[in-house]
Amino acid sequence: MATATIDGIATRYEVIGSGPPLLMYAPGGFNAVIEMWRTQGVYARIKLLDHLPKKYTCIVFDRRECGQSGGRLERVTWRHLAAHGKGLLDHLGIARAHIMGGCMGCPPVATFGLGYPDATLSMILFWPVGGAKYRINVHRRFAEHLAFVEQQGLDAVVALVAKEGKAFGAEPRGGPWASVLRHDRAFAEAFVKQDVERYKLMVAAMARTLFDRDSAPGPEPEDLLRCDIPALVVPGRDAAHATSAARYLEECLPKAEYWDVSVADQTEANVPGRIIEFLDRVGAHT
Repeated sequence: MATATIDGIATRYEVIGSGPPLLMYAPGGFNAVIEMWRTQGVYARIKLLDHLPKKYTCIVFDRRECGQSGGRLERVTWRHLAAHGKGLLDHLGIARAHIMGGCMGCPPVATFGLGYPDATLSMILFWPVGGAKYRINVHRRFAEHLAFVEQQGLDAVVALVAKEGKAFGAEPRGGPWASVLRHDRAFAEAFVKQDVERYKLMVAAMARTLFDRDSAPGPEPEDLLRCDIPALVVPGRDAAHATSAARYLEECLPKAEYWDVSVADQTEANVPGRIIEFLDRVGAHT
């Protein structure tokens, strides 16, 4: 693994394989780390990193505020997450790339495509998060964190993270900066010194603006409807990855290909090949 400083944020990344570049926003929600491509749910089954690097240069990384990457105390938006990936491409000297996201990596990918169209060859949106159940559950996690801060204070957050060692999704009380608090002592010291009321406002705004709809979170539909970047949408089907979220992206993205395949039929035998076929075809026309 390597580390680069992207806009002041330490970023853990790895470059695997050879061929045209493919920037990959990891699945895992608020624990979007490199390893999730090999260990989490459907990704462990389809083994993308065993196949895609044979034809593409896969750039995988711990998203900011996740794993061993750093973070910053600010109202994080999808644009911040898109800029993080763009900064990594700039660091590597890559002007254009295919962009792929899994799970909560999909909103940054759509935002990347809209914000940096000249740098985006295509978008792959695999199991996009969304749906009413997802929004309700994510808001509950933020509410649990805010309640803990209100009752126990910021020092208690740092102590809890040090004791439990869990990311935000696994232990909501630790909050969205839990991973950074766990490994960055200077960050933790600054965290407890900040104004608690201002912090609560920032976190409440993050929850409301990141997860503001029951479809797929991310860019506004009017912006997606103006996007002319080829996209492949692969649906999930559970409480966090509603099929309706994938259909919404198909509806809004003019050049979307929706792979209408059931979750049970998504296997190592067909998923990597379908993705490579899409990438090859798009690449041949750019």
